Amino acid sequence: MNQELHVVLGAGPAGTTLAEHLLGLGHRVRTVSRGGVPAVPGAEAVAADLTDAGQAAAAVAGAAVVYHCANVAYELQVEVMPRMQTAVLAGVAATGARLVVLDTLYPYGPTGGAVMTEQTPWRAVSRKGRMRAELDEAYLAAHRDGALSVVLGRSADFFGPRVFNSSLGGTVFPAAFAGGPVLALGDIDLPHSYSYLPDVAAGLARLGAAPEAAGRVWHLPTAPARSTREVHRLIERAVGGPFTVEALDAPRPWGPFDDSFMREYAELFYQYEEPQVMDSTAFETRFGVRPTPLADAVSATVDWFRAALAGRA
Repeated sequence: MNQELHVVLGAGPAGTTLAEHLLGLGHRVRTVSRGGVPAVPGAEAVAADLTDAGQAAAAVAGAAVVYHCANVAYELQVEVMPRMQTAVLAGVAATGARLVVLDTLYPYGPTGGAVMTEQTPWRAVSRKGRMRAELDEAYLAAHRDGALSVVLGRSADFFGPRVFNSSLGGTVFPAAFAGGPVLALGDIDLPHSYSYLPDVAAGLARLGAAPEAAGRVWHLPTAPARSTREVHRLIERAVGGPFTVEALDAPRPWGPFDDSFMREYAELFYQYEEPQVMDSTAFETRFGVRPTPLADAVSATVDWFRAALAGRA
């Protein structure tokens, strides 16, 4: 068994799925969250405030690889994420570990529907998009300066087991079993990339095992984009019946997405008003992997939500 310690920052859906995957590869795994709640059987769980340099350093001590999957509420991101980055960079540099960062498509901003590759210019127009771009520039600068080894893995909107707070999550799958209405955003006939969370986790682990791939952005494996309406048809087949859809043509409160959330999300609503297509060919070619076919990923997600609703997940 490989006894390297791999530390996962964040115990949300992404961090938890990644921790499970790393355990399956035979690594020792530590998960870090503010509450230190055990997220995965077999992983050590540690509590830390990752905006505090001392706590961040202690949380990653002894690691060979650190995966930054921690996030905060939308309304806190612009204030908190830069402070978290400063503490995490210092802590990881001090321990000599490699850093793998789970990233978003926000730095690209609106593309007019052009396919996004790793060469797409960063033209963010939103506060959170500009903040993410500044963070990413700082990560890559730290790598160039030799402070530590850093690699960024970007994901499209992700879905899958455990994913509730996403555009293809808790407002879609549970409601689908009841015939709807399920929530959709913007124009559901435009192509839209959705990343399957187990593929995202496996991709991050690949990056963690490939120090020679550091110093750049990679698009994590994502199935070819289809329209959200087509994804809904896949969900209907998996749940065994049709459902109704409520598509929001503008950001307004709906179900668990309250007015506060939608006010913060409004600046990113452009993602559902133009084709949002991410290409992961570079990663797939470099690592010889393919994303899970979308129909299979949807079916597995439906199975997980079915078990969760029955109290068995």
